[in-house]
Amino acid sequence: MKKVHKRMFSSESVTEGHPDKVCDQISDAVLDSVLKQDPTGRVACETYITMGLTIVGGEITTDGYVDVHNLVRGVLKDIGYTHTRYGLDYETCAVLNAIHNQSPDIAQGVDTGGAGDQGMMFGYACDETPDLMPMPIHLAHRLSERLAQVRKEGILDYLGPDGKTQVAVVYENDVPKRVDSVVIASQHTEDILDKSGQFITQKSRNEIIRAIAKPILKDLVDKNTKYYINQTGKFLVGGPQSDTGMTGRKIIVDTYGGTVSHGGGAFSGKDPTKVDRSAAYMTRYIAKNIVAAKLAKKCFIQLAYVIGKADPLSIMVETYGTSDIPEDKLIKLIRKHFELTPKGIIGSLDLLKPRYRKTAAYGHFGRSSEGFTWERTDKIKALLKDA
Repeated sequence: MKKVHKRMFSSESVTEGHPDKVCDQISDAVLDSVLKQDPTGRVACETYITMGLTIVGGEITTDGYVDVHNLVRGVLKDIGYTHTRYGLDYETCAVLNAIHNQSPDIAQGVDTGGAGDQGMMFGYACDETPDLMPMPIHLAHRLSERLAQVRKEGILDYLGPDGKTQVAVVYENDVPKRVDSVVIASQHTEDILDKSGQFITQKSRNEIIRAIAKPILKDLVDKNTKYYINQTGKFLVGGPQSDTGMTGRKIIVDTYGGTVSHGGGAFSGKDPTKVDRSAAYMTRYIAKNIVAAKLAKKCFIQLAYVIGKADPLSIMVETYGTSDIPEDKLIKLIRKHFELTPKGIIGSLDLLKPRYRKTAAYGHFGRSSEGFTWERTDKIKALLKDA
């Protein structure tokens, strides 16, 4: 009888109201505003947020104009920071603009079609979920989305914008079987505190499990699944009032939940000449098409670039023994069927259109919304023909 190998893996996600994700959305909203007016604009925008204050800085070169103050307030309003009880009010918070032009030293290498930076970018796909993402991060994102949904629709009207989720998945022989534990932390009002004022009520815990966890996790939970709901007892003070936020601090949440390596570069606030973003999208596109074509059950891709040079310095493919095709042949297929220069990536994935703010919460990958061009599986026939 074959021995069953068990392991457990956890991934986390955060809601759009988490301070770091607020910053990512503001930075990408600035990028969208620039691209809408000037598709050739160069953007490297960073945001910092704390109690009552938002600072937007970075390097931008464009013929367009961005009304940073109104843009920031609009993003905060959309997220739900509309009252001081949530730690930030979009109408009264201070907004500082510290943006300046991009360095000409960088521009002279990028204007000729070279990469906007050096570094390594990773992409991954696996057959654990319909969207070809690892199960733990897939579930964590769906829980975070559900937190925002039940708040905005008034299903649980005591929830605030800030929140985090975490899911531990049990694997048997590399196949996800069940959820061992679920962590949900959500900002809330005083309405659900017990008489002591120190803990949320058991009734509200059960409501959160029933309204958020159960519809997402379904038959992956069982009688042994453990739930940790606002484990400290309460979560009244949230958002920028309790935690500063900065662009680019949730790079594992943005990608594959820690299942595979990350090159280190953040995505939000960067135009697609920055390979930190565009090449990471391309590696996901490549890996997803290889798995969708059933050439491998898992596929991990690395591209490496140097600033000012168009072609990648190296390509790596790892299929973890799940493919019958040698990895050197897969690299040849990749070179033939996928554009790997910054200009080629931008063109093939249509990356100059404003669509980036919606990527800045709930993950850049495994999304089926319009504009996520790197999630297409339109290379299956070509890959199978040559494989």
